[in-house]
Amino acid sequence: MQSTDLGNKESGKIWHRKPSPATRDGIIVNIIHNTSDYLPKVLRFLNVAFDSSGDCLLAGDHQGNIYVFDLYGNRFNLVQRTAQACTALAFNLHRKSEFLVALADYSVKCFDTVTKELVSWMRGHESSVFSISVHASGRYAITTSSDTAQLWDLDTFQRKRKLNILQSVGIQKVFFLPLSNTILSCFKDNSIFAWECDTLFCKYQLPAPPESSSILYKVFAVTRDGRILAAGGKSNHLHLWCLEAKQLFRIIQMPTKVRAIRHLEFLPDSFDAGSNQVLGVLSQDGIMRFINIQTCKLLFEIGSLDEGISSAVISPHGRYIASIMENGSLNIYSVQALTQEINKPPPPLVKVIEDLPKSKLNAGDLKVKVTSRRVQRPSKSRENKIQTRILKQDLAGHCENKENELSEGLSKKRLQILLKGYGEYPTKYRMFIWRYLLQLPENHTAFSNLIDKGIHAAFLNLQKNYPIKSRKLLRVLQRTLSALAHWSAIFSDTPYLPLLAFPFVKLFQNNQLLCFEVIATLIINWCQHWFEYFPNPPINVLSVVENVLAFHDRTLLQHFMEHDVTSQLYAWPLLETVFSEVLTREEWLKLFDNVFSNHPSFLLMTVVAYNICSRAPLLNCNLKDDFEYFFHHRNNVDISVVIREVYHLMDTTPADIHPNSMLDAFVSLTKGQYPVFNKYPKFVVDYQTQERERIRNDELDYLRERQTVEDMQAEVDQQRDEDEAWYQKQERLRKAEETRREMLLQEEEKMIQQRQKLAAVKRELKVKEMHLQDAARRRFLKLQQDQREMELRRLDDEIERKVHMRDREIATTAKDLEMRRLELESQKRLYEKNLSTSQEAIAKEMREDADAYRRKVDLEEHMFHKLMETHQTQIQNTQKLIEENLAKAEQACLNTDWRIQALRKQRSGDLQRNECYQEMAKLLQKNRRKEIEVLNALSEEEAKKWEEAKEKDFHLKSERKVSALSDASRKWFLEKEISDAVEHAEHPHGKVPRCQNEQVASSCFPATSQSSDISEMDSSTRISLSQRRVQWDGVERDLMERVRNLRQRLTARARHGYQTPHLLAA
Repeated sequence: MQSTDLGNKESGKIWHRKPSPATRDGIIVNIIHNTSDYLPKVLRFLNVAFDSSGDCLLAGDHQGNIYVFDLYGNRFNLVQRTAQACTALAFNLHRKSEFLVALADYSVKCFDTVTKELVSWMRGHESSVFSISVHASGRYAITTSSDTAQLWDLDTFQRKRKLNILQSVGIQKVFFLPLSNTILSCFKDNSIFAWECDTLFCKYQLPAPPESSSILYKVFAVTRDGRILAAGGKSNHLHLWCLEAKQLFRIIQMPTKVRAIRHLEFLPDSFDAGSNQVLGVLSQDGIMRFINIQTCKLLFEIGSLDEGISSAVISPHGRYIASIMENGSLNIYSVQALTQEINKPPPPLVKVIEDLPKSKLNAGDLKVKVTSRRVQRPSKSRENKIQTRILKQDLAGHCENKENELSEGLSKKRLQILLKGYGEYPTKYRMFIWRYLLQLPENHTAFSNLIDKGIHAAFLNLQKNYPIKSRKLLRVLQRTLSALAHWSAIFSDTPYLPLLAFPFVKLFQNNQLLCFEVIATLIINWCQHWFEYFPNPPINVLSVVENVLAFHDRTLLQHFMEHDVTSQLYAWPLLETVFSEVLTREEWLKLFDNVFSNHPSFLLMTVVAYNICSRAPLLNCNLKDDFEYFFHHRNNVDISVVIREVYHLMDTTPADIHPNSMLDAFVSLTKGQYPVFNKYPKFVVDYQTQERERIRNDELDYLRERQTVEDMQAEVDQQRDEDEAWYQKQERLRKAEETRREMLLQEEEKMIQQRQKLAAVKRELKVKEMHLQDAARRRFLKLQQDQREMELRRLDDEIERKVHMRDREIATTAKDLEMRRLELESQKRLYEKNLSTSQEAIAKEMREDADAYRRKVDLEEHMFHKLMETHQTQIQNTQKLIEENLAKAEQACLNTDWRIQALRKQRSGDLQRNECYQEMAKLLQKNRRKEIEVLNALSEEEAKKWEEAKEKDFHLKSERKVSALSDASRKWFLEKEISDAVEHAEHPHGKVPRCQNEQVASSCFPATSQSSDISEMDSSTRISLSQRRVQWDGVERDLMERVRNLRQRLTARARHGYQTPHLLAA
């Protein structure tokens, strides 16, 4: 096994020596990707996809590097760096150099492998895309995520449709059926729907699997012809669905070590025409097992427990398997190496001739013993095996190089030269070369018209004559034969047509159009003159074969004639089956590579060559049955020797007996419409058709009459059976009635005896019941007495317990009352202390007011006594008095502020205490109803006190106003006298008698007092009065608040005192 490290290289060779995969593991090369950085690490491959040719594959790692590996050219190239992990790949678009990649950012991009440029960027998914399915034409793609599936047009890269589902029902997979316009959608609830691609019309839904083997489908695979669906999940069971019949037709159980299936994929085969029989099953242990779904046998497996496989992809032509290992590397397997032992054709069944010893070998005394057994395959030396393998490799390489030149110029002569050099065309390009050689027109419309006519009446019961195991193959054969019969009426009566068409139907099973046109071309060219003697074999063609055989091997022909073996026995079986019964698949394909590359006479020459190459065993056959067996079974004949002999016969046969003189050159089918085929005796065919139609009508009439008779007979038999059953039933009923009457009499006698016994038992039970009732009554009375005594004792205990509890409650209540009395006493003392303090403050304030008044009176008297002093003394005294008054006013303001602050502190303390009292009051809310009268009395008293306080306050204010007016009058009088003295001092000549002045002064004193009062009110005295008024109002409000709080406390004490006796009484 070779191993290749990509490293940091962008291109290079995949392998450096020619790979030689071993049969044991089949690995061609192991590809790893290690970085050569300072810290090397392994880049894991995540996804891989083959192109439509199967010789190139695309692989992406988890860092977004995408490589193209050309297995035919032994080259790899780095085509893109996406910088993010890819989640899905697709490389089978109609533009061969483009590929699709789904990235981790939920987008899908299209790149070109040649230009390495971005072609398109498709967005629309909201979760990771895990699957990309491309239509067979390469023009549409479906991208699938867990929540949606979207259909894209790869010509415009526009989204055509979007499949939205409920969140509770996720999508498992949505994909195109191969070579079909049908979309299959598989959901997580095991529902599977088929949709038409163009209209998205739901064609059908598969039914639910049986409950006995119900599994949640996770992985799916479909054969190339789109007829069988394989599904698996977390189980070792595989479900095989027939999509045509829409039913589950097989359940395959994998080995017990398989617990879950991770991937499914069918292995394509060039000769199964799409009905793949080998299925690859990748299980949870990393081993991919390939099984035959028909025989359910394990063919081979890849991977191991140590080197497990995480995912795998098979190339479209089935040559390679690319698997991503669990360690992140990429393995390429050769399917040919893995199936080398499986694909060996079985040894042919022939008659083994055992002859006598050599001493007795003469013409007259020859005796043989015929036994039927399998002939062992001739052993080959190791050297021959090596040479054969190298020859096939050179052939494939040389022919594939020629294939690259087919598009430039395809020549039949060049193909014949290649064919003579290598013996066969490469498998990969065989179908393409055949289509070129036969010049198939591919008339889709004409073929569809033939198919639309349905199954021909001649082939409705084809399975009875040709029991084919594969139902699909039988349907394709039936359709192809029906199309041939609709094309030309003779083919409906040709008995050997199924034998002639079967190998081509099996080969082109997946493309019925090509199958039909290949068979039609074969009939027109290589079956010339076959139908001239219809319904008999073509005597003219067989005579040509006989003439050629007579020329080249007269001895063999004489041997045939001696044993009454005609050309209808040694030539016609080979022609009507086109050698499919006597050759293996590889041999048959090799033969028809040469047949289609040469003149139509090559097929007739092949019959002669086959007989000549089988000369020895044929000469040893003496029985006609042996000859028949020989030409209807495989024989140990080398087809390469037969082909060489055919070319020798073509060159050495004289022109007069050469088939070329009888057969026309190759003529292809016409384009658009198929040519008319009427080279047969029409009257015979028409007569047979009429006879067949008459026979068919007679048969239908007979069948109808027989059905009618059978129905009548069935009715008569049914009526007779019903009558017989009725009589038997009546007889059984009569016997049953007699039996039941006897049983009733017996039962009545038994019932009488049982009643007598029951009456005796009842009497005994009644006596026992009376005794038991008496004992129960006495026991019940005693029980009642005991219960009453227990109840009395319990009541005594309860009374004692309640008395004890009441004593404890009384003691606790007394203690609480004592504590409450002490609290009330302390509160009373605190209240009296606060009241005395407030009274002292008020008395002190009144004393201060009286002192101020006395000082004012003394000052006025002092000012009055010194009024007659000098002008300077008066002015100084007046100023001094004014300053003293101002100082006193300022001192009064300071005192008032101090009082206001003290009152505010007291008010805050009262508020705090009020909150505490309110909390206590909440606990005593139940007793408020009984204190309403007390509260009403207190509120009336409080109102009276308020009225009295208001009256006293009003009286106090009036007294203060009167005193203020008198003070103002006196001050005005003094100021007036001072002003008169000043005027007198300034005007000494204006003297007035003293007494007169005194009178005037005395008479004017009230007026002077009034004017002085007014002036003082207009000056500083007005300001001081307003300030004092504000102070008194604040003090009054604080005092009233304190009185109100005190009353609330007294009320609370009264309530508590009222509640305590009530508790004591309780």
